[in-house]
Amino acid sequence: MDEGTTRHRRRPVLLTRPFTTLAGSVVLLGLADSVVGSYYVLFLHDHADLSATRIGLLFSLPALGGIAFTLWSGRRFDRRPTRTWALLATASSAAGYALLTTTTSFAWLLLISVTLLAVYQAIYPQLFAMAPTVLGSGASGRRAVPLLRSGWSLAWALGPLVAGLLLVPRIGYLGMLWVTVGLLVLTVLSTAAVPSPGAGPAPIPDLDPGTASAARPRTVPRAGLVLLTASVVLFFLAMFAGGLALPLYVTQGLGLPEEVVGTLFALCAVVEIVAAVALVALPPRLSRRGLLVGGILALAVHFALTAAADGVVLLLVAQVPRGVAVTVLAAAGMRFFHEVLAPATGFATTLFSAAADGGFLLSGVLGGVAVDALGYRSTLICGAVVAVLAAGVLLASPVTAPRAAARP
Repeated sequence: MDEGTTRHRRRPVLLTRPFTTLAGSVVLLGLADSVVGSYYVLFLHDHADLSATRIGLLFSLPALGGIAFTLWSGRRFDRRPTRTWALLATASSAAGYALLTTTTSFAWLLLISVTLLAVYQAIYPQLFAMAPTVLGSGASGRRAVPLLRSGWSLAWALGPLVAGLLLVPRIGYLGMLWVTVGLLVLTVLSTAAVPSPGAGPAPIPDLDPGTASAARPRTVPRAGLVLLTASVVLFFLAMFAGGLALPLYVTQGLGLPEEVVGTLFALCAVVEIVAAVALVALPPRLSRRGLLVGGILALAVHFALTAAADGVVLLLVAQVPRGVAVTVLAAAGMRFFHEVLAPATGFATTLFSAAADGGFLLSGVLGGVAVDALGYRSTLICGAVVAVLAAGVLLASPVTAPRAAARP
């Protein structure tokens, strides 16, 4: 082996083209997601004049197809790692958001949402499933995942502020959607530049005792995995229902300007960045289960503080526990699934994301109905109760990660 090859192979993974292009895709997708995600509820409520229940349906019904496509594409990725599904889902979503600018009809909005926009949910897990295959599964590759998540949080720190202070006041909700389309097109170009994943397929593990494959001798109890997944579903049910209620609570319930919504989401993202850095520094032997339970309970604290708020100050304070909760579940939660289901990273990432999508599916209908039937504060209090329930379900699950997987 010559000296040049040795230097190339020892080059830090974070300085390589695979990482920079993949990180670019994550950041661009995060910007698109944050720009549209911060004000999508208000677009539907103020521009399209929809009730909270109809808004909830526009959130939930596309999740049905999204979950199916996410699971299918994740299994396909495990059998043959590829950029194809991420590229198709991103291009489809760009077309969907472009079409949203052409109508305010609930029927047409729903049709666009359940077709072109349904696959939007698969982009994020596909990008993160690519990480181990293009960056390697060693210590450097594992550390890259929290950094990619930090890039996502950085995008969410910038996107809501840009949308709230520049886009919505100057070019309106329709202009905001066109900016989202442009960001998704850039995401397609960046993802196309990521080196094609070349790793061999990771076997999908058997979930019943006594049937594990030779490649993965450790079994995963089905009941324990169901409880683990259910806790993630409940967490994201609470989080997404609260996310649906929060913009309406701020602008309609408290009478605050729209810009406050973007500020809240941006502050939450800043907290996520700090929390992500803190996660990297935590000792590897720290209990993953305890960390996840703490993160879930932090979401309950967020809802309690938000429901008690009568102005901006307490709303801002409430974003700190929310940011901690989102980071712990998104980064440490996904890592925990990877460790439990190793080496099937695609299946693990997809199962975690499908659980999040399941919470999203339920949150739209339940959150929208709750807002119309109970009001904003009561919906937030219900979110706190569901978060506490999620923590209890996680504690009841006997699934644990192998000790070896916890070492850096």
